[in-house]
Amino acid sequence: MSATQAISIRHAAPVAVSLAALLGRRVLGPNGAVCGHVREVAVDVARDGTHVAALILRDAKHGKQRTMLLVQAVMMPLRPDGPLQARLQPDPLPEVNQYLLLDYDLLDQQIIDVDGHKVVRVNDVNLLWEPGEGMGETAGLAIVDVEVGNRGAMRRLFKGLPYAAVEGIAERFSPRAIPWGCVDLIERDPARRVRLKIGQDRLAKLHPADIADILEDLAPAERDAVFSSLPEETAAEALEEIDPKLQKALLQGLDSERAAEILEEMDPGAAADVLSELSEEESDAILEEMEPEERQDIEGLLEFNANTAAGRMTTDYVSVSHGATVAEAIAALRDFEGDPDTITEIYLLGESEKLASVVTLPRLLLAPRETRLVELADEHTKSCLLHASDKEVAELFDKYNLRSLPVVDAHGGLQGVIHAEQVIALLREE
Repeated sequence: MSATQAISIRHAAPVAVSLAALLGRRVLGPNGAVCGHVREVAVDVARDGTHVAALILRDAKHGKQRTMLLVQAVMMPLRPDGPLQARLQPDPLPEVNQYLLLDYDLLDQQIIDVDGHKVVRVNDVNLLWEPGEGMGETAGLAIVDVEVGNRGAMRRLFKGLPYAAVEGIAERFSPRAIPWGCVDLIERDPARRVRLKIGQDRLAKLHPADIADILEDLAPAERDAVFSSLPEETAAEALEEIDPKLQKALLQGLDSERAAEILEEMDPGAAADVLSELSEEESDAILEEMEPEERQDIEGLLEFNANTAAGRMTTDYVSVSHGATVAEAIAALRDFEGDPDTITEIYLLGESEKLASVVTLPRLLLAPRETRLVELADEHTKSCLLHASDKEVAELFDKYNLRSLPVVDAHGGLQGVIHAEQVIALLREE
C-alpha cells in the first residue's frame, strides 16, 4: 500500500449505514474466517448514549450461541455493504440488561413526534461509522437519527436484496427522521429498559390537549410510562383533556400519593369528576393523601350528582364583598391560587355569602382603582340552582351567551361556578 493510499484511509470520510443493513452482516475474524453475523447492536446508555458500544454476534459455527464484539475492535468499512473485519476475536456474551438493544428495544416501537404532536413507529435507525486515527481503524459507530417513515420501512421490507437495489428503492421516499439527540429513554419496567420516547422536557411544553392526544394513541404500558414522567402540573392539565375511561386507567396505574399530587393541581370540579370514576376504595385512598383543604373541596363536590349543575361546577373562583373596590378585587385576583386562565368574572357577595352581582374582568381592569365594584356590576346577573340539570345549564349558556354561570343554593348563597369549557365538554359527551 502506498503512502497516498494510507493517507486516504486514515482521513476517510465517515461511512453511513442503516441498522437494517447492518443486521445480519458477516463479520470476519483476524484470520479472515467468518466468526459470526450481526444479531444486535448494543448501546451502553449509562456511558455513552450517542454511540454504539458493541455488536452482538450470532456464532457462525454454533448457530444460536452469541458473542460480543466491541465497536473499537471493528475495522473501518471501506464500503457500506461489505463484511465487517474484526481486529480481535469476539468475547463470550455477558449480561446484556445494561444495554439498549437497537433491534429488540427500538425497532417497531412507538415514539412521540413532538413537532408533529403524534405517535409514530420506528422503522429503522441511521448510523455513521467514524474513522479512527490509524489506517482502517474505527473511532466509533454514531447513532444519527431514527427513521419513522416509508424509507426505513422499505429497507426492512427488501432486506436480503443487494444493498444498492435496496437503497435505490428506499431513496425514492422522502426521509422522515427524528434526530437521536431528541430521543430520551423512559423506564417502563425496572427489570428492563424497553422503550424510547422523544424529549420529556419538550413534551411537557406542549398544549395539554396535544399531550392528551398523544397519550390516547399510545399502548397502555407506554402511556403509563409517559404520563408518570410528566411534571405534576402538566400531568394534571393533560388529565383534564382525556376521556374519562382513560383518566381512570391512568390514575389506577399510579400509587395513591402520586395520584393525589396530580389531582391537587387540578380544578376541584375536574378532580371530583375523575375520582367519581374510581371505586370507593381507590377514591378514599387518594383523598387520604391529599392536603386537608383540597380534600374538603373535592369531598364536598363528590356528594352531588355528576349530571347536575353542582356536579359540573368548580369551587375555584374569585369573590369579594359587595362593597369592595377595584383595588381590593385586584388584590383578590393576585391571591387566587387556582388556574388564572379560568377567571373571566369576579363575584360580589352580600350578607351570608349570597350572590349579589358579577363584574367582568374587562370592566374591572379599565376602571380606576378607587371605583366601587357595585358601579361596574352587570345588571342582569344569571345563576342556577345546585340541582339544575345539564340541559338547563346548557340552555342558559346558549340563551345569554355566558362565559361562566354561578351556582347557588336555595338561599342564594354562592356555591360554585360553571365555566364555558365545562359546557363544551358536556356537549361533546352528548
